[in-house]
Amino acid sequence: MKKTQNVTIKGTKDGLTLHLDDTCSYDELKKELDRKLSNSSRVQEEQQLLSVKVKAGNRYLTQEQQEELKDLIRQKRNLIVEDLETNVITKAEAERERQETGIVPVAKVIRSGQILEIVGDLLLIGDVNPGGTVKATGNIFIMGTLKGIAHAGFDGNDEAVIAASVMKPSQLRISDCINRAPDQVSDEENRVMECAYISDNQQIVVDRLQVLMRKRPNLTRFEGGL
Repeated sequence: MKKTQNVTIKGTKDGLTLHLDDTCSYDELKKELDRKLSNSSRVQEEQQLLSVKVKAGNRYLTQEQQEELKDLIRQKRNLIVEDLETNVITKAEAERERQETGIVPVAKVIRSGQILEIVGDLLLIGDVNPGGTVKATGNIFIMGTLKGIAHAGFDGNDEAVIAASVMKPSQLRISDCINRAPDQVSDEENRVMECAYISDNQQIVVDRLQVLMRKRPNLTRFEGGL
């Protein structure tokens, strides 16, 4: 019976891709990886530096194991590790990802001096009064009047947006961009729900809500049409 290979090396136009078996023991994997890379590097030792991508499949690798595999590859004279990819994450990482991509609904009025800070997207059912502040790592959706400060993507997310039923902010912030309140505010009777986003020239633009699907097509998972 032919022995299953724990390490498969494939050449690409960009370098090498290492496919690691996810059923064998870690020690077996490491030994075979070292042996195959040693044989490969002897053949290629006169060639230019090669970029290496590592695909670990459904194997969970601790941070220490990832660094150990990267160091093993780097020891070969013409190999540089570009990426190490695994399909498995820890419960803590999964929970953090859920928080960062989830929507947090809050029903309250944010009054002067109050600060509401959320990890993920914020859905506020209520108003933000002058002097009040709402912050989110993701998007901010306000089912009410925004008269205070809204800061979306505060950890550096330039794709974040702000939307409000009535947009009358004292300040808008998205990531590191700031937009002060407009000098003139139109009559509330003529208002439509508006949104704010960072434009291609790195300025915060306030526009009708309908433009969001064109400016941020990945905002929702729904791909169908009306």
